[in-house]
Amino acid sequence: MNICVFLSAADLDDRYTGPAREFARLLGKGGHTLVWGGSDVGLMKVVADGVHEAGGRLCGVSVEFLAAKARPGVDEMVVATDLAERKKLLLEKADAVVIMVGGTGTLDEATEILELKKHGHTDKPVVLLNTAGFYDGLKEQFRRMEDEGFLPRPLTELVFFAEEPVGALAYLEESRGVA
Repeated sequence: MNICVFLSAADLDDRYTGPAREFARLLGKGGHTLVWGGSDVGLMKVVADGVHEAGGRLCGVSVEFLAAKARPGVDEMVVATDLAERKKLLLEKADAVVIMVGGTGTLDEATEILELKKHGHTDKPVVLLNTAGFYDGLKEQFRRMEDEGFLPRPLTELVFFAEEPVGALAYLEESRGVA
């Protein structure tokens, strides 16, 4: 599978990097391809290193103004002209999406894929990996949106919340019939 991971490029502590590294190892060991923002810094580097070390492929989609931070020596690297094109390319190349910890860019990417799913424009499985409870508040907000009628589809059809990396990958493999 080509698994798109939306995540931060910030340098973070081990409560976030440890689970990210574990997910990356599982992804690589499973023979999957990481599709990601292409950066060779912060949490993006941690995940790319883990996938590469475990034998997985790397497909980066950078953007012109961040091209200097792009990881060299990947299996495929595309440089988009702007963030909107980058997001479009990331989703086109992906069979599934995992949302890891991140800031506003990650949140933007997450809501884009969920909006596409809500309107039936994609059926790709989406996992929100809730590392160290990072997305507890967002999870509560999504549930409120569902409870109060803001979502035309059940939340469980839009996103799967995983607390651990192994559960995230297992859900994706099961959703896509990969074993």
